[in-house]
Amino acid sequence: MPIKKIRLRKLNMELINPFTTSFGTFNDKQFYIIEAEDEQGHVGYGESVAFTSPWYNEETVETNCHIIKDFLIPALQDATIKHPADVDELFKPFRRNLMAKAAVEGAVWDLFAKQQNIPLATALGGQAKTIDVGVSIGIKPSIDALVDTVRKSVEQGYKRIKIKIKPGWDIAPLSRVREEFPDIDMMADANSAYTLDQIDTLKQLYDLNLTMIEQPLAHDDIIDHATLQKVIQTPVCLDESIHSLEDTRKAIELGSCKIINIKIGRVGGLTEAKRIHDYCMAKDIDVWCGGMLEAGVGRAHNIALTTLPNFTLPGDTAASSLYWHQDIISPEVTVQNGVIHVPSKPGIGFDIDVLALEKLTIEQEEFSLQA
Repeated sequence: MPIKKIRLRKLNMELINPFTTSFGTFNDKQFYIIEAEDEQGHVGYGESVAFTSPWYNEETVETNCHIIKDFLIPALQDATIKHPADVDELFKPFRRNLMAKAAVEGAVWDLFAKQQNIPLATALGGQAKTIDVGVSIGIKPSIDALVDTVRKSVEQGYKRIKIKIKPGWDIAPLSRVREEFPDIDMMADANSAYTLDQIDTLKQLYDLNLTMIEQPLAHDDIIDHATLQKVIQTPVCLDESIHSLEDTRKAIELGSCKIINIKIGRVGGLTEAKRIHDYCMAKDIDVWCGGMLEAGVGRAHNIALTTLPNFTLPGDTAASSLYWHQDIISPEVTVQNGVIHVPSKPGIGFDIDVLALEKLTIEQEEFSLQA
């Protein structure tokens, strides 16, 4: 599947409402769209998910640009690529920088599916025609504001409510939400905000009947999480600690978690994401697909991945309109009663809104891969 050229676009998109987690507040998001084009004019699209600052992990928008331009695109020059998994092998000499790798590999996966005239979900081996989704709710200025946001999400039919927490914003807001909504599927996401010194606080979460607590301890830890899981009854879900199949194997063997969140960008692409999914299925560990405030291209990739059979828990791929004034795909991602219908068109299944893409592009470069 020879690639003729790569186009790299930097976009800036404004969020409808600020989104706050334990590590920062976002009012807008800069990111890259990668376009991989072949001789026949097929174009595959990938999306980088790093933030402007290294809050979530060590990568940023600018480090993604550097790695993609100076290492990953040159690695594709004159390379023989028969399948997107070949790209994963080509990128192995370059350590980490997983979000940069995932963005480029994602474009190749989309291009491959379009060349085969099949949906990306089918190319990955997915079979589901619909997927259940939840919503992620950031830290709010007040408990009343949180309850109002949860109420709107419940009314919209989302199948799971994820609430961001941090020390001082945990038991009280979660207890109020549980009091107001005794039957909803609710989880907490700490984004690494706690330590083992706060075990007593984390133990109190069990009374709130949470589906899970996501990444309560350090972003690079699996040892302390194993200690924590042994003494709390709430299932621990790992996010930031899992970057590969090998991390997954170690965490499961140590008993560090009962659930794993698979994010395409965090693990280096769809190829590794599928490997992690397959391993967890064999080990009877539930997985779900997390979100990184993606625009439409990233959301489309998440939808395709979630069609694999072991994605048993609702993911974070909520409707575009919850986050963006205008998305870059047509139609935008929509949710009906907590369900997304998987598109059946080739590739990611959504058309690119070219006018919106051009309007939101603030920089672009093009790279030829053929002499």
